[in-house]
Amino acid sequence: MTRILRCVLVAASLMTGAAAAQDPAPDPSVGAVTNLPLPRYVTLKTSEGNARRGPGLTHRIDWVFTRNGMPLKITAEYGHWRRVEDSEGAGGWMHYALLSGTRSALVTADLAELHSRPNADSAVVLKAEKDVIGALQECNIDWCRLRIQGEEGWISKDDIWGVGADEVLD
Repeated sequence: MTRILRCVLVAASLMTGAAAAQDPAPDPSVGAVTNLPLPRYVTLKTSEGNARRGPGLTHRIDWVFTRNGMPLKITAEYGHWRRVEDSEGAGGWMHYALLSGTRSALVTADLAELHSRPNADSAVVLKAEKDVIGALQECNIDWCRLRIQGEEGWISKDDIWGVGADEVLD
């Protein structure tokens, strides 16, 4: 009888090992739900969005974002919920319907210069104060073209938040 029990345990452990070999650990660099890269940037598509302690309506609200178009960074996914954070690291879980794939950036420099071309020697066409939000048009490795209230110019990535350091957008 002991021998039969031992055979069953060995068979069970072999099956568990085989299942584990077939089911690799999830890749933390992509979302479990969307299979999109993590982290990634999105924008708030409403004028108010609740960030909750956990992924569900039963979790308490920790933070309320109140700027339509504000860039947010998605760091995790669970069902219809996305864990987001702002430029200061504040955030929580938000329902995906409150977020848009449209890209924006937040000016982080006290007074940033936007240039006519993606280099510091080109003419300054616009200046933007800290915390101004603009729509991202395109980015190369060091510069992004930003639209602020109908005006456009190139801004150094060092002066904004909402785009990855090595991210290129067409």
